Amino acid sequence: MSVVAVSPDTPESPPTARRERRKEARPGELIQAALELFVEKGFSATRSEEVAARAGVSKGTLFLYFPSKEDLFREVIRTRLADHFLAMGQELEDYQGPTEALLRSGLQTWWERIGNTPAGGLTKLVLSESHNFPEIAAYYQTSVVQPGRELLGRILQRGIDRGEFRRVEVPQAVMSIVSAMVFVMTWRHSIVPCTPQDASFDPLAFLLSHVDLLLHGLVPPASS
Repeated sequence: MSVVAVSPDTPESPPTARRERRKEARPGELIQAALELFVEKGFSATRSEEVAARAGVSKGTLFLYFPSKEDLFREVIRTRLADHFLAMGQELEDYQGPTEALLRSGLQTWWERIGNTPAGGLTKLVLSESHNFPEIAAYYQTSVVQPGRELLGRILQRGIDRGEFRRVEVPQAVMSIVSAMVFVMTWRHSIVPCTPQDASFDPLAFLLSHVDLLLHGLVPPASS
């Protein structure tokens, strides 16, 4: 019987190291499992043991990381929504180009990172269940809604300050954009799962078209 030698240059990871890596990855796995189930079933209908089972751990392990389902939901909101707005805010600080391009690319980035992902379903979830879980709705408001509006407001104000946009009521213009964002998330996470997708409707194209319509009222008139 031949013996296969193991090269000292390619040692196998010891079991302890593998367990440590698994332990470090566990919170992310639980958050991803919770996101999928919350969007599929709703917050109320999702049981903690279902989240644990989908992540491949016990219910007791879940509660080691997240003492309650509400704590888990808050962490889902933070990692899948709020942190993205922080990153996008930093990108705004570093941006040097025209504001119109910034607004367009910002909406496209939002669609790719949030709106067109399972995380986009969290908005519909919070809207539908906020009356039963006001603390979660309040957390969503302070960690997602307010930072998102502030970011859009900064973009529009930048265009005004640079003379690229005419002076408007920035909060109202922000709400015009937000309404389009909420619509495409509702369409993707409410209508599409229940009915065949309408190939003629492209949500990202709709968002950018909405910006076009808005910009017609923002661009300053040409000088005589």
